[in-house]
Amino acid sequence: MASCWQLPGLGAGQARRRRSLVLHHLLLVVVVAGVAPAGVNGAQTIKSRFKAIFMFGDSIVDPGNNNARLTEARADFPPYGQDFPGGVATGRFSNGKVPGDLLASKLGIKDLLSPYNDPNLELSDLLTGVAFASGGSGYDPLTSIPSTAISSSGQLDLFSDYKQKLTSLIGEEAMTRVLSKAVFFTVMGANDILNNYFSLPVRQHQYDIPGYVDFLVSNAVNFTLKMNEMGAKMIGFVGVPPLGCCPSQRTGPSRECEPLRNQASELFNTRIKQEIDRLNAERNIDGSRFLYIDIYYNLLDLIQQPGYYGFKDASDGCCGNTVLNAAIFIKYHSACPNVYDYIFWDSFHPSEKAYDIVVDKLIEQNKQYLM
Repeated sequence: MASCWQLPGLGAGQARRRRSLVLHHLLLVVVVAGVAPAGVNGAQTIKSRFKAIFMFGDSIVDPGNNNARLTEARADFPPYGQDFPGGVATGRFSNGKVPGDLLASKLGIKDLLSPYNDPNLELSDLLTGVAFASGGSGYDPLTSIPSTAISSSGQLDLFSDYKQKLTSLIGEEAMTRVLSKAVFFTVMGANDILNNYFSLPVRQHQYDIPGYVDFLVSNAVNFTLKMNEMGAKMIGFVGVPPLGCCPSQRTGPSRECEPLRNQASELFNTRIKQEIDRLNAERNIDGSRFLYIDIYYNLLDLIQQPGYYGFKDASDGCCGNTVLNAAIFIKYHSACPNVYDYIFWDSFHPSEKAYDIVVDKLIEQNKQYLM
């Protein structure tokens, strides 16, 4: 990534090294002293108590970790990114920003949440958090195999690598302090339900829907506990959206939401919320906090009354409606000319406008923990 500033009298290489050294000391002071860094657009942050944000998950929050992978779950080409700053397709599965970016900016941490696999990461990125999320991933280890995504366990491996890298730069004590002042989110489960259970035969032969949800919840809890053991103290567990209302899942000429997939989504969310409550009761002595964050009803509210939120279409995707109207299958395709009328950008993922509204709702509902 090119730098827009260079110290006078120094060559480009020297300037980069000097800049990195300056950032190192400056940001280390910020972390150690607990001083809030400048917020979005240069405004001083006074609302959020968090200084860093970390994101685990799937394509909902993947900002480009899959870009160099041999996978169909990629978005580093048009029409993705048409409304992102600079009109660049970064690997985000949206026309613009994704929830990780929006949470980072609305919490006053930074404007964008970078992928950990970005080769141009700087110390400032590491100190304020990164995303380990990978499009196509899930809590079920089988889910990531067909899409060759980074599995949930692979994302924890990336987190471990991150800790080692940051420790080598600022020392173990300061690294631990970064994690203690961070908020962590995990956003998975949609691929497990849609692209695994309802699309492939293996799990259907092993489980009915309640049985598979129990299996999935058990994996999700174990994943969350491992995050906690690795240093994540404040963990926001985001449930799954109303999957039957994705454009690709709607059935019949009336384009109604598919009920069975929504029922599976609701059952997963109900069960995981029960487990989150249990974890809070068991682990509150060490300062850990597990927060269930509802995306299901917040997105469903947009879908059920689109006009109230300024949308005209709640059932179709701006880029199409079938399973082949997302990811690599729409590479260089044309999008609709009026994306702001649509809740969904492609056949699976909401538009930036929809994400922005939902994230505002999530923060408002959980501000006692997030601010």
